Amino acid sequence: MAVFSDLHTADGLKTLEAHLTGKTYVSGDAITKDDIKVFAAVPSKPGAEFPNAARWYETISAALASRFPGKAVGVNLPAGSAPAAAAPAAEAEDDDDLDLFGDETEEDKKAADERAAAKASSKKKESGKSSVLMDVKPWDDETDMKKLEEAVRSVQMEGLTWGASKLVPVGYGIKKMTIMLTIVDDLVSIDSLIEDHLTEEPINEYVQSCDIVAFNKI
Repeated sequence: MAVFSDLHTADGLKTLEAHLTGKTYVSGDAITKDDIKVFAAVPSKPGAEFPNAARWYETISAALASRFPGKAVGVNLPAGSAPAAAAPAAEAEDDDDLDLFGDETEEDKKAADERAAAKASSKKKESGKSSVLMDVKPWDDETDMKKLEEAVRSVQMEGLTWGASKLVPVGYGIKKMTIMLTIVDDLVSIDSLIEDHLTEEPINEYVQSCDIVAFNKI
């Protein structure tokens, strides 16, 4: 049983790095829901000090982009509701440990509920976070994709962290940018980010539209 904790920290990434030595995927010889669960818990592409984890992250990011080509229009979810995602949602246990094998039993669910109730009685519940995979499309093949990325990343706000990005061909010489971002749910609305920032002046000089490919709770 492989268990990973605190994948947003260097210590957590060290565990993932060691696990991926000599492996392409978290488990098995092809992408599985295990990879999706772990991917959702890693907020951005690991640095050069984690070559195995970084290679794996790029592989899963590319697989997600290619497996969900449909045009998403975005969703607005009230606080506390489960996110609708194009990729399978990854559910983290209350203690941030990911059990990569087996389904949750009734006993496990009961124990998790009891731990959550105990923590809620002793401290204020922390705001949740979500990992988002977004497609950003240019106007045409003459759009400067470097400037497009710079324009997108120029949007800075509390609770928003931009992650890794890559260019993906879509045909007729046009490429789209696929980019990861992490948001604090109580501080950032994806709908507002797209409608009020990414598709408004001056960024809309480069950005024609933005589509949500995957939206997963961390």
